[in-house]
Amino acid sequence: MSPTTLPAGPEHGHVTFLGAGPGDPGLLTLRAVEALSNADVLIAEHDVLDVIRAHARQGVSVVPMDADSSSVSPPGTGTPQLTVVDGTSTTAAAPAAARDAAHLVMEAARGGRRVVRAVSGDPGLDTYAAEEMLACAAAGVSFEVVPGVAAAVGVPAYAGVPLRDAQGADVRFVDARTASGRCWTEVGASDGTVVVSTTLDSVAAAAGELVSAGRKPDTPMTVTVAGTTTRQRTWTATLGTIAQTLKQAKVLPSPDGGRPVIAVVGERSAAAQRDQLSWFESKPLFGWKVLVPRTKEQAVSLSDQLRSYGAVPHEVPTIAVEPPRTPQQMERAVKGLVTGRYEWIAFTSVNAVKAVREKFEEYGLDARAFAGIKVAAVGEQTAKALVDFGVKPDLVPSGEQSAAGLLEDWPPYDPVFDPIDRVFLPRADIATETLVAGLIELGWEVDDVTAYRTVRASPPPAETREAIKGGGFDAVLFTSSSTVRNLVGIAGKPHNVTVIACIGPATAKTAEEHGLRVDVMAPEPSVLKLAEALADFGLKRRAAALEAGDPVTRPSERRPGARRRRTTT
Repeated sequence: MSPTTLPAGPEHGHVTFLGAGPGDPGLLTLRAVEALSNADVLIAEHDVLDVIRAHARQGVSVVPMDADSSSVSPPGTGTPQLTVVDGTSTTAAAPAAARDAAHLVMEAARGGRRVVRAVSGDPGLDTYAAEEMLACAAAGVSFEVVPGVAAAVGVPAYAGVPLRDAQGADVRFVDARTASGRCWTEVGASDGTVVVSTTLDSVAAAAGELVSAGRKPDTPMTVTVAGTTTRQRTWTATLGTIAQTLKQAKVLPSPDGGRPVIAVVGERSAAAQRDQLSWFESKPLFGWKVLVPRTKEQAVSLSDQLRSYGAVPHEVPTIAVEPPRTPQQMERAVKGLVTGRYEWIAFTSVNAVKAVREKFEEYGLDARAFAGIKVAAVGEQTAKALVDFGVKPDLVPSGEQSAAGLLEDWPPYDPVFDPIDRVFLPRADIATETLVAGLIELGWEVDDVTAYRTVRASPPPAETREAIKGGGFDAVLFTSSSTVRNLVGIAGKPHNVTVIACIGPATAKTAEEHGLRVDVMAPEPSVLKLAEALADFGLKRRAAALEAGDPVTRPSERRPGARRRRTTT
């Protein structure tokens, strides 16, 4: 049994001091994810909670360390007061400067609870984590440490700045916020690589300290802000020119000048090779805010793919799924599945799988009810939903993932080999007749059943609507004509700087009818191919900018006032 799954003590509980890494949730370790899934209470700053919250179980109590409140515990209890917010619990907590963090951690662990105290980077490098561990030890509260990726190591890796070369130069780490004059003298006298943790408005001062300590002003230097996130930005300069570089980039002076940064200094820090080594910031859609007009459930794989290209997907449902107005037709069809009425059942969407699955659960049935029935899926995502249900489809299109592609591979009815000539087709109320007509032409009888209705979703929040109309999104992916009509109907027309990507000609035609300029078309009707086509567009756009000697910018940065706002995001 691993330490993260050991039962907590009946009185004192158990505390896990966990490193959340420098910002990218993908850098959490397997042990960290395990500890989070077992936690009863999470204690962390807000930015760290954003990284770890997705891996916590439903109903976990959350204590934001930098919450603005006046009390930690209700009167007379001595334990944190918890309230449920969005399926998790949030503790009203006083500002960090007004409370004893170690006491809060131990109080949260009382009653045998498992507490995760998460910090940015690695607990071993956190200023206060060691004090909290000592306090737990003195109070008899058991604890463990789950290391994380330190910002001083992870951020340079994401910036394309290796810290050591083949000659194995020394690497020194300095926290400029606490460094003494002696520390600067020591690293200044060294010819190794120096990694400086500082803030944006203190970079020039740190560079000055190094020059005063003996480093040459022409020593290469890189400065990275928001490292390992899609807001990451890196500047390359020297110790003597970094102040002017940041001034020309218009990032200083700025209200966000206090943001933490990682600076790497040294002749052998590979700063000169960053153009070739910058793998993260050179992703084809790096930092692009992409609107995905689909529900979160539908958009999982698409959003994951967009993230792999460096984009920031934002799901906005344009269609809501509701049960059919009269359920009798669906009920008869599901009973027909059990009694052997059908030879085939064809699923044309994930929603159709969900509708049938819910009806099965209503009747106490499971995937075994499909025994003896051939199952078809219109594409990979629908097939995956069936596999999750416990059903392996017999037929998935070998070519185009659409109703037409499914018909290409569908066998004609043969009375010798097919004892039953009927197909059950559960689908949406607005589905086209392509598949029905094609199956009838192949000799099959079709029970075309409305399994669910699609209705226009509620408008998104005002902030999202303003971003859509004002050019706050870099691109929008339209996966059907209805997503075009519904998005424009509930949120307004996307700004003309926004890149419009459509899944096929019919969707593109609808977009153009609504006054939109179509920039990207998928080579085949697949959401994954659509994302791939958008990435190719972004890659060509980036290459053209570099070839022309222009800065690489996102489409949203072309709108009036965007450059000024970009420096504060």
